[in-house]
Order: sequence, then C-alpha cells, then structure tokens
Amino acid sequence: MTAIFFEHYIEVVLQGGPAGKEMQTMIRKVTAIGLISDTHGLLREEARRALEGSELIIHAGDVGNPEIIKTLKAIAPVVAVRGNVDTESWASALPETEVVETSAATIFVLHDAHALDLNPAAAGFHIVVSGHSHKPSRTEHDGILYINPGSAGPRRFQLPVTVARLNLAQKPWNVEFVDLSGAGSTCLPRASKGTPPE
Repeated sequence: MTAIFFEHYIEVVLQGGPAGKEMQTMIRKVTAIGLISDTHGLLREEARRALEGSELIIHAGDVGNPEIIKTLKAIAPVVAVRGNVDTESWASALPETEVVETSAATIFVLHDAHALDLNPAAAGFHIVVSGHSHKPSRTEHDGILYINPGSAGPRRFQLPVTVARLNLAQKPWNVEFVDLSGAGSTCLPRASKGTPPE
C-alpha cells in the first residue's frame, strides 16, 4: 500500500498495484464537494467557476483530456475515475471505481451506474456518484443517495450542461445542480425515492 498526502486532512491509499484499479480516498473534515462528469475534453470556464470553493472535486469519468484534471487540481484535490471515452495511455492511471470516505459519508464513484456490481448499502456506502448518461439526477433507493452531476462537456442533444455541488455539512445532504448555460443553479428538494439513476 502506498500513502499519498494531498493536504493535512487528505490521505489516498492505493490498492491493487501500479494500475491503481482500486483506490480508497479518506477525506477528513470535508463537507463541500464539487461533482463533475463527462467533460469529454472540454472544461468550460463556467464549470471551473461553479466548482470554486469546493474542498474536494469528484470527476465521474469521460474526462477526455488530462489537462482537465490538472486545471481542477488548482481549485481543490481531485478524485477521478475512468470513463468509456478515456482510452488513451494517460487514462490508464485512472481507476474504474473509487471510494471516498468523509466523516459524514462514504461515497462510491464509478462512471456508469449500470456497471454497479455491488449492493451499496451492504458495502457500507451512503452515496453513489456516477456519470455517463449526461442527465443530471438525484434519487434515493434503499437509503442510498445516487447523484449524477450531468455532463459539463459538449452539449448532447437537448440535455442541460451541468455540474453539481454536494454539501455534507448537515442532513439531509444538499445537492445543488448548476446549469452552466447561464440559467443559474437549482437546489432540488429532498431526493426522490425510486430506482437508481440511469
């Protein structure tokens, strides 16, 4: 196991060898988490501004360009997973899944929620963050909060271009979606009960 310290409160433990296929990130005292996905090589200035103030940024895959992660790291430490378009050699360093543990919640991160091959509740997770569908969503199923921040990259069909901000300071946890087209942010009401997101 290798330990890497980003700051005094962040510890990353790599498991599974040099490919970094399984990672666990333990974050203490972090409550403001920026969520972004499906940038596909495009990091809009609006996305960067919306993520300012984050104590941690989670990128749920389809990064598209390593410079995006570098730019996001100038804002806050970044946890990123590999998406289906992340096929170039630089992306092999990104794990397919990631676990982020805070004092408030344990978060499982993957690109495509349909690839989830475990029971999050049985595994001790509170939140699952994914991307892939380009559809921003927040649902609750069996006590697990599922969040898809939507796509922050090139617009796809008529879907919105969004990122999300997760606040773990108090329950119920607050998820705010930020529309990068200039329409502003939307703080959704408490998560709907139902099936995990697409």
